Amino acid sequence: MRATIIHGEKDIRLEEVPDPRLVSGQDAIVRVVASCVCGSDLWHYRGIASSAKVPRPIGHEFVGIVEEVADGVARVKVGDFVIAPFYDCDMTCANCRNGFSTSCLEKGDWGGEDHWGHPVDGGQGEYVRVPHADGTLTVVPGGAPSDDLVPGLLTLSDVFLTGHHAAVSAGVTAGSTVVVVGDGAVGLSGVLASTRLGAGRIVAMSRHAPRQALAREFGATDVVAERGVEGVAAVKDLFDGIGPDAVLECVGTKESMDQALRSARPGGQVGFVGVPHGEPELPVRRMFSTNVGVRGGVAPVRNYAEALLPEVLDRTIDPGRVFDLELPLADVAEAYAAMDERRAIKTLLRP
Repeated sequence: MRATIIHGEKDIRLEEVPDPRLVSGQDAIVRVVASCVCGSDLWHYRGIASSAKVPRPIGHEFVGIVEEVADGVARVKVGDFVIAPFYDCDMTCANCRNGFSTSCLEKGDWGGEDHWGHPVDGGQGEYVRVPHADGTLTVVPGGAPSDDLVPGLLTLSDVFLTGHHAAVSAGVTAGSTVVVVGDGAVGLSGVLASTRLGAGRIVAMSRHAPRQALAREFGATDVVAERGVEGVAAVKDLFDGIGPDAVLECVGTKESMDQALRSARPGGQVGFVGVPHGEPELPVRRMFSTNVGVRGGVAPVRNYAEALLPEVLDRTIDPGRVFDLELPLADVAEAYAAMDERRAIKTLLRP
């Protein structure tokens, strides 16, 4: 089969690799219908996250059709259309049952290894071996969906539910005032998630016209283009000099976390989901003085998927609109370049 392999900084190649095979009694083989490039993939592409081994498979968001299951798989069936989260998990351990499947006691990673040390395929390929198939995979009822629903379903593998986790972690409820730091696909998903949760006013911090437009379509009531001290002042001005109830930090840098903490009102909450880079810091003395709280982290998307799936299927929400570029898998190098150069918000790939 063909699969995407990262060889080093800005070196993405589509190569022939061995077809996956069942390794344990809990595995399934999934034929990928659609995958995508994640903002966190770009850290590796840019050579910033340099600790990972290269060359290696890459990609961790995909949906597809189950082609084969091992004898021990009971819930997932051949022919099912499934959504894979950006990790594998058993959904039976204490951490999974407590709502944090990203800390599954038998967790594994696409493009890395499963819990038992067996290599696992990356998501940007034609087929993937899925460990813990009964726990990992969310089955879409009714079989293969219409083609126009595929992008929205794909966002339930990571990006929309990561934005949702930011909003939930920040305590967004009906009537909340919200500021979203970051206008990438996760930040835009945070805007949509806040709208879904009933926020009364949502400010998108964005300097890019196409992203501002989508943020407004997703429910943003205001846009702030400034950053740093000017950005904090602009946000405060919108909220009587006090600040919003909730701030969603969707970038992961020191500057974005500082922006989020300084923007929240006293007693407000920051929900953070940006993968940390650039050593973000928490100013404990200032947090003590203002009672601003911080909660969040890596999003346990598998725990959210089934609850939000019906709203994608009945088109109550359309998170798939974050994909503004679609390419064949053969053009995966261009998919990375387009996102790296900010020519695309998020790129969808089809085999």
